[in-house]
Amino acid sequence: MGFLITFEGPDGSGKSTQIKRLYERLQTQGYDAYLTREPGGTAISEEIRGLLHDLNHREMAPRAEILLYSAARAQLVQQVIRPHLAAGGIVLCDRYYDSTLAYQGYGHGLDLDTLRRITEFATEGLRPDLTLLLDLDAAAGLARRQTGGVEWNRLDDYALAFHQRVRAGYLALAAAEPQRWVTFDALQDKAELAAGIQQLVLARLAQLPAAALTQPQSA
Repeated sequence: MGFLITFEGPDGSGKSTQIKRLYERLQTQGYDAYLTREPGGTAISEEIRGLLHDLNHREMAPRAEILLYSAARAQLVQQVIRPHLAAGGIVLCDRYYDSTLAYQGYGHGLDLDTLRRITEFATEGLRPDLTLLLDLDAAAGLARRQTGGVEWNRLDDYALAFHQRVRAGYLALAAAEPQRWVTFDALQDKAELAAGIQQLVLARLAQLPAAALTQPQSA
């Protein structure tokens, strides 16, 4: 059965930092956890990531963008995520299909129902068990990206209005599925944020039936 946890949020929200901290905490607790990212996580998906994020490809059409993201996602789900879940493991994914709905749907204005059908095909219907949204103002997030020493990619380079629509999209998605989404303020102290995330996740895992996961090993 396994348990799929996804991290979502606007650019600069600190997802990558917090998902790594959660991964390390789960490992110390003896859980069989696997950390991956979108787009990426396999050799094929990482090559697609390079195309998608390359600033030299500013002419990329939104429809091409969604199909490339979906191709990378399909490979990751089949090659990595499903096998680990089938073995009773926990998968932590830095972005998943909700990023498509937020960025290509709300950001670019592509039809959400069409995006959901493409996503259903790419993932064979695999949905997260828990999605953590790290929320912050779009301008603050981009400022973090610019000063954080990370690579500035093609999507970062979109206008502020695009990123504001993305944030609004995330909040709408979270409001529509409150049983799956939990929203955190990404501007709070990093250590406090990590503690809150880890407390929530460990509590959720403790509620699962024993057969759902590979049992934690003694740390």
